[in-house]
Amino acid sequence: MNRLFSKVHIQVNAAVYLKDPESSQLGQRIISGSITLIDDIGFEQFTFGKLAKSIGSTEASVYRYFESKHKLLLYITSWYWAWMEYRLVFRLANLESAEERLKRALIVLTEPIEEDSDFSHINEVKLNHIVNSEASKVYLTKDVDKENKVGVFSPYKEIVERVSNIIIEINKSYKYPHMLVSTIIEGAHNQRFFAEHLPRLTDTVKGEDAITNFCIETVFNSIKK
Repeated sequence: MNRLFSKVHIQVNAAVYLKDPESSQLGQRIISGSITLIDDIGFEQFTFGKLAKSIGSTEASVYRYFESKHKLLLYITSWYWAWMEYRLVFRLANLESAEERLKRALIVLTEPIEEDSDFSHINEVKLNHIVNSEASKVYLTKDVDKENKVGVFSPYKEIVERVSNIIIEINKSYKYPHMLVSTIIEGAHNQRFFAEHLPRLTDTVKGEDAITNFCIETVFNSIKK
């Protein structure tokens, strides 16, 4: 996988930034620092002033890349979903069985995340924490329809579409593939959050990843012919 990713540049919709943060070392420091800071203090407490101080820059410099902290959150969550799409493509390659591809896809989408050394300025583990706890804030806004029209949610929707197509391949009569996939993804995020902070709201099974196994079982039971 490292050989594949070393040749890949993760694309993020230009509508979410003023200047591409991948175009400079400062931009990459802004992304890296924002992920660390949001993971540490939460999105509500996060400000560009605090970010600038943490990376040794100025608030004005941050505003040259992003017009608001909402747009910055859109950027890092979009990056995450585009990165997950590449992981799916790689992990599903050369698998002929639709059932095996679906199971593998569910593992990729729900398993604990490990840091990827090919993107040195992105800590994917911390970014995953942010997606688990903060990602709904990018679309639970009054501007969601306007932002959707310019395609900022495309990476997430493309993942749902990809896995939904596998479900349809297995069972053409199943009526709710997109609903099922998006529910599983969001549910897995909630369960990871619960496991860390509110453990009485989830289940732990010794010797297994209960969250991923629950998601796999739920999907396959739902789509039985």
